Amino acid sequence: MSPAPCGTETYQTMRNPYDVLGVAKGASEADIKKAYRKLAKAYHPDTNKNDAKAKDRFSEANSAYEILGDATKRAQFDRGEIDADGKPRATGFEGFGGFGGGPGGARASGFDFEGAARGRAGGGGIGDDIFSHLFGDTIRGGAGRGPMKGEDLAAELSVTLEQVASEEKLRISLGSRDVDVVVPKGVVDGQTIRLRGLGAAGGPRSSPGDALLTIRILPHPRFSMDGADLRTSVDLPLEDAILGGPIRVPTLTGAVEMRVPAMTSSGRTFRLKGKGLPKKDGTRGDLFATTAIALPASEDETLVAYARDRRAARAGSGQA
Repeated sequence: MSPAPCGTETYQTMRNPYDVLGVAKGASEADIKKAYRKLAKAYHPDTNKNDAKAKDRFSEANSAYEILGDATKRAQFDRGEIDADGKPRATGFEGFGGFGGGPGGARASGFDFEGAARGRAGGGGIGDDIFSHLFGDTIRGGAGRGPMKGEDLAAELSVTLEQVASEEKLRISLGSRDVDVVVPKGVVDGQTIRLRGLGAAGGPRSSPGDALLTIRILPHPRFSMDGADLRTSVDLPLEDAILGGPIRVPTLTGAVEMRVPAMTSSGRTFRLKGKGLPKKDGTRGDLFATTAIALPASEDETLVAYARDRRAARAGSGQA
């Protein structure tokens, strides 16, 4: 590739998010999440404090996951409606193609590009104005370009499973300001979300940086996460294990009733649909409750006598 002409600036945009995460365009949601978590773990700033490149890779992976981890944004990107930075692609400039296609030289849609170029070469004039109008100050070189964007801020937010399940609005401090944050649907532990414009302020006429908020999901004494699904163990009284019947099962939003069949053993798992965590598509995961037979807290003479009779009968029949 030939070098850029003298006086021309090169602007770097984010790489294709599929390439950043190392997944194919047809990758499943689970594969995308797995690839993101692998990169986030490898390049997280907490474990790469002295590696500036790791910080850039971490930020790049987060930006890619912001698009591919969101079904709507992913579809927009695949259709070409947004770019790799998540910004709408410019449209309506098709008439600017075909330079030099007529006797007037470099003209398109009735605009004199030769005259505009002469205006820019002279340090101002119509060329400067038209390019600023169409593309903003960043198209200009040298002193004409505005100050750089403000620095990004990194912060952590620890949340409980109850807060994730209820999509509770949380107040956090970012520098000198307090902001309200809603934990996004489908969040995973260690995921970093970008809060645009909530970073450090830039110079005059420049935009502030972003806040990079890493979500830490606190361990729960009763539930464990499996994606959007939850798993728990539930005590099953001996009489209910034998006779069957309704038992109370705790969930993140309150206990519910679940009916178990007669002769239910320990280790049997039941699924409570929709009692898990919210997903990105608006549905919820499930709760999987595994039974554990609970004996009476104190000795029950009737139960002890029954067990002795059962043991004696088994021994008398020659069963092991």
